[in-house]
Amino acid sequence: MRFQITHRTRYIYASPVRESFNEVRLKPVTNEHQTVESFLLRVLPACPLKHYEDFYRNWIHHFEISEPHSTLLIEATTRVSTRSRAIALDATSALLERLPECARMERCFDYLQPSQYVSLDPAIWRLALDITADQTEIWKAAVALMRYVYGNFTYTPQSTTVHTRMAEVLVDRRGVCQDFAHVLIGLCRSLRIPALYVSGYLATERASATHAWIEVFVPEMGWQPLDPTHNCTADESYVKIAVGRDYADVAPVRGHYKGTQERRMEVEVSITPLDPV
Repeated sequence: MRFQITHRTRYIYASPVRESFNEVRLKPVTNEHQTVESFLLRVLPACPLKHYEDFYRNWIHHFEISEPHSTLLIEATTRVSTRSRAIALDATSALLERLPECARMERCFDYLQPSQYVSLDPAIWRLALDITADQTEIWKAAVALMRYVYGNFTYTPQSTTVHTRMAEVLVDRRGVCQDFAHVLIGLCRSLRIPALYVSGYLATERASATHAWIEVFVPEMGWQPLDPTHNCTADESYVKIAVGRDYADVAPVRGHYKGTQERRMEVEVSITPLDPV
């Protein structure tokens, strides 16, 4: 499938601010499952843009605005083509007893550790053990954990913030896609299943917006996606932007400035299918 995606973020400040330094993670990755055909980042007030890849191979754009300004517009326009990558949820995979192999792999190490929003404590380990008591395979264990999150947590918009931690969501049993991803990551890591956080877009009849899901590493299968918000794996409707240990590594816009703390943020995402009907 092919999509044109416009992601617009606007900040309106109560009084002019200055010395604004920002990092933007809005350019999707190009890999075997998707290809970025074009990408344009526009910033107003206009300023020079620099870009580089971070430790997790995400595209980072960086800009600085030193002069006073009352608004900031960040607009990314992307054309991307995606290809199906779905693996059946009941597919046969490596046994759980092979998980120690993953712990010795450099590419898995960071995704087995606690992170800013994901804690690993005895309570979540016991919960994960209970959920997967009858599982013997890594993939099916991860799928069982996903189904648990989907079935036992309520999707409730505006019930959390981007700073809500996994432990809080476990208590309240409600949240949004970011929270569901953090809980599933914690459950997986507690069993020593490598799990990373994915930020991106989801283009379906039900949604046309930013989204979050996870990927787990399984020997012979590699990194495979699971979406606990929709109880499924990812297909060609999913567009991956960035990956990390949790949301802290992939925030679309991060920065600081001097001036008033009173501001309003407006975010608009438009996803248009380009394939002929």
